[in-house]
Amino acid sequence: MTNPEVRIARYGDGISVVAPAGASTVLEPSADLDVLVLEVAGAHLTWNLLAGHRIPAAVIHDVERAQEWLWAIYGESLAVSLHDSYSATVTPEPALPPLAVSAWRLAYAHWAARWWPASTLDDIPALDPALLDRETATLTEECESLVDGADAIAPAVLAPVETFPRADDYALAAGTDHPDGLVLARGVTGWDWRLCPPGLVDASERAVSWELTRAGGTTTLGVNVAAAPNTPAEVPAYLMPWARAESSGATVDIPLRPRPGAWFGEAPIATTATAVHVTIHVPGFGVGENRTAAVMRDPAVQAVRRRIREFALARLRYAAEPPTGPDPNAYDVPLLAEIAASAQDSDF
Repeated sequence: MTNPEVRIARYGDGISVVAPAGASTVLEPSADLDVLVLEVAGAHLTWNLLAGHRIPAAVIHDVERAQEWLWAIYGESLAVSLHDSYSATVTPEPALPPLAVSAWRLAYAHWAARWWPASTLDDIPALDPALLDRETATLTEECESLVDGADAIAPAVLAPVETFPRADDYALAAGTDHPDGLVLARGVTGWDWRLCPPGLVDASERAVSWELTRAGGTTTLGVNVAAAPNTPAEVPAYLMPWARAESSGATVDIPLRPRPGAWFGEAPIATTATAVHVTIHVPGFGVGENRTAAVMRDPAVQAVRRRIREFALARLRYAAEPPTGPDPNAYDVPLLAEIAASAQDSDF
């Protein structure tokens, strides 16, 4: 397969950008959920996962240091062009294809540790963090001539931790402590993955359910959130998720506390409406301006989450039944954690 052309652009502030058409870079205000990022000597590399990019985009802040690896990832002609030209278009030909593959796989392993859409509701098992850390450490060593900063530090392999007790089932309607009250409305929704650390909340678009009830002259909103598979049994208070509910001008923040297989909370809300928009977040985590119901309901954001779930399921199917015939594309070889997840025969 022919590699796509990349454009070289150099700017007066010492920043150089090498990127295929349409590729995301770290210069953008916020990255899409499918962007892989790797810190390397003098630069940051990015790949768009869902676009199937194999040639990364690079934002280079130290050209001299980057020359140590540019030839290996992009080829000698690009390394020379970056040195001699302020603008050029080049077809990359990696001089060290195995290093280019390992760089992508390392970036993908880091991405999977943060964004893998583990979901009991959608039958996507979690990746074993110990296996993921072990392979990340191996890939970091393979890329030692390339990586820099935090990405040059191999992760320590953590000991297993006790996980949340499992619920018997994942009811989509939120329970409340007012079973005799009048149920005014119920709803089910997803949540913005950027607003919680990994491993706390199920990645499904059906993970969040709410129920509005009226009893004793008080309107109460109950919120039930499916926990991610293998959520630790002990979660520090500062990492526990909150729900923010908006209804007809009224806003209420609800702390969520663990129950088997879920997070739950409820609070009075001063509303006469039955339309409620609920978002989930961990205070102080993620991009603040994204904490709005409008962003949560953005069809484009929902579509990216759906495509990531489809991507994860396809990776697991490939890991469970790899095709026979010629050697597979090296980029398609599953991570060890994906192979283990594909073999799970639990409730998934």
